[in-house]
Amino acid sequence: MDSGQQLVATIPERCRLCYTCVRDCPAKAIRITGGQAEVVAERCIGCGNCVKVCRRNAKQVAGSIDDVRRLLAGPRPVAAAVAPSFPAEFLELTHGRVVGALRELGFDLVCEVAFGADLVARRYAELVSRHPGRRYIATTCPAIVSYVEKFEPELVPNLAPVVSPMVATARALRQRHGDDLAVVFIGPCIAKKVEAVREGIAGDVEAALTFTELHRFLAEAGIEPSQCELSDFDGPSPGLGALFPISRGLLQAAGLTEDLLSNEVVAGTGPDTFMEAIDEFRDGVLDVQLLELLSCKGCIMGAGMTTKAPLFRRRTAVSSYVRERLWVPSGERRRAELEEFSHLDLMAVYAPHDTRMSQPSPRELTAIMERLGKLVPEDELDCGACGYRTCREHAVAIHTGMAENEMCLPHTIERLKDSLDEINVSHRELASTQQALINAEKLASMGQLSAGIAHEVNNPLGVVLLYANLLLDEAPPGSPLREDLQMIVEQADRCKKVVGGLLNFARKSKVVRRRIHVPELVDRALKAVITPPGVELTVEHRLDDPFAELDGDQIVQVLTNLAVNAVEAMPLGGRLRVVTEGDPERVTLRVVDTGTGIPREIIKKIFEPLFTTKQIGKGTGLGLAVSYGIVKMHQGQVQVFSNADPREGPTGTTFVVTLPRAAKGEPA
Repeated sequence: MDSGQQLVATIPERCRLCYTCVRDCPAKAIRITGGQAEVVAERCIGCGNCVKVCRRNAKQVAGSIDDVRRLLAGPRPVAAAVAPSFPAEFLELTHGRVVGALRELGFDLVCEVAFGADLVARRYAELVSRHPGRRYIATTCPAIVSYVEKFEPELVPNLAPVVSPMVATARALRQRHGDDLAVVFIGPCIAKKVEAVREGIAGDVEAALTFTELHRFLAEAGIEPSQCELSDFDGPSPGLGALFPISRGLLQAAGLTEDLLSNEVVAGTGPDTFMEAIDEFRDGVLDVQLLELLSCKGCIMGAGMTTKAPLFRRRTAVSSYVRERLWVPSGERRRAELEEFSHLDLMAVYAPHDTRMSQPSPRELTAIMERLGKLVPEDELDCGACGYRTCREHAVAIHTGMAENEMCLPHTIERLKDSLDEINVSHRELASTQQALINAEKLASMGQLSAGIAHEVNNPLGVVLLYANLLLDEAPPGSPLREDLQMIVEQADRCKKVVGGLLNFARKSKVVRRRIHVPELVDRALKAVITPPGVELTVEHRLDDPFAELDGDQIVQVLTNLAVNAVEAMPLGGRLRVVTEGDPERVTLRVVDTGTGIPREIIKKIFEPLFTTKQIGKGTGLGLAVSYGIVKMHQGQVQVFSNADPREGPTGTTFVVTLPRAAKGEPA
């Protein structure tokens, strides 16, 4: 990996914006832009949490296999420095098979980083004993070092000036085998890739492979580790440094204890724990001499592992290996090897790289919160769906360009509900308009047909009616023909009324608007309606402005048709109520009866010409069709609400006629 190369990148086509990576990133190094998650290299600490939690494998770690392949093909000797967490990765293999597989890949030396951990542990023991007044943060975890440098730069002086076990191992191997030796680290940590190229360390380790990459490298080379020849690690041999990948492993290797009474040494693992510990260390609440932190739950849980085994099985595998191997070299040999490297340079220099972002002003924060629908404290749900712990953290991230408004799930759901409501309203309006167009087309075609029929029938009908009346007048009283002639006259007269209705329906008389006093118009129209003794008629005028621009004669015809139909729907008596109401733009006329109601299955047909439910001779089926046409010519609407089933409540029908006070485009 080159120093300018990004460690973790997002594969766009795999990312589904679940915000899990945002939620689990302790550095909040994930930017959401245009609905796409993107790792911000300047803020990334290399902990690998985003890699571990992404179920869609949308996070891609920079690869180093090609770099290692070139090293193995080159003239320099190459050493594989294997992290002490390898027993947790290769649970089904002995260390001898793992070493044999690495030798088949072409490595000249295969060594354990655990020895470097022994050297580092000794240096920590010396720091604690020689500087009892100093407060240190252990630097064994490169992700912790990056976090402090980038987000707690004031604590950089507290970083222990000691290299990591990886670098210590590389320097020890170069001291023993010469500076021409190329060292390749193999382990569970993706942050090691960044550490290998950081200033002051670059060159100690030529490349860093994760265990994930090692498996792929072996597969590409056609090597099956379980079939490889057994081999052992090259020296130097480690001691308790092999416990480093387990929480508190450094303390045991250094001979330090986490004494709850003295509270001089404290260890912690995991993103939530390490951030809280650093905050308290900074504030002085956690007043300890050495704070040992790991960004993962121990290196055995690193992002570069492939095993799915639980924590304690991995821990057991490492502990068992250490117990098995601890006494292999003699104590005298181990002391000699430690003495060989007693003067090895293990110093490290760390520098702040402040990547903290500016905070919004209270006014800016309030404006962002309002955009998110957080108007009062009760609106701040802190549900975490956006990936941030609190709504205010999300708002700050929006201010810095790291997040978007749409990440707030409750707010987005509310907006979607509002949009859905608007779409439903629009859909209903569209359906209503579509039905109106269908009715208009149907009425137009029926009107043309009716006009043709009426004109063809009207002339011969007039002749029949004329001569029938003449014959009736000439027939002497008591003549047997007189009764038949009377029947002909009555039926011809009925036909004349039907034809007249057809002509009125087809004629579509032009609307002549005049300033009309609506209550007076209604009262005049209702005087022409004969109400039987059992029908109670009431009129309610609720108009603040009683005037409107209407065609009075046509509206009287509409009211008369509706009122007559209502009376005829109450053969056993009932109540007829006519109400006028409105607003500055519209006038509404309601005709309400307590009659038998209109069945649901025919309510859509009532405005069709010649459709009637009345007995033969009682109606032409044109009254409502004509009324509908008049209302439409006034640019108004007719609505019907009816119940014909007593089981669903009181029966009855309500016609609601809504008319504009003036023609559209004209002031009322």
